Amino acid sequence: MAMKISLDLSDPQSRALAEAAQRLQVRPEDLAAAAVRDLVAQSGDFDAAAKRVLEKNTELYRRLS
Repeated sequence: MAMKISLDLSDPQSRALAEAAQRLQVRPEDLAAAAVRDLVAQSGDFDAAAKRVLEKNTELYRRLS
């Protein structure tokens, strides 16, 4: 299921996005979409890694609290 999102950016954020998109020779909309896709993909990796660390060190954290 595709999702359409609208973003409200400040003027400086809009300029920064436009400048980055121009440097990369892509549309600002495509750059923003790629950034969101990357963030979503990384958050799953981060969540899994954080869970492993927390589970591995549960006893240590219990003793430190």
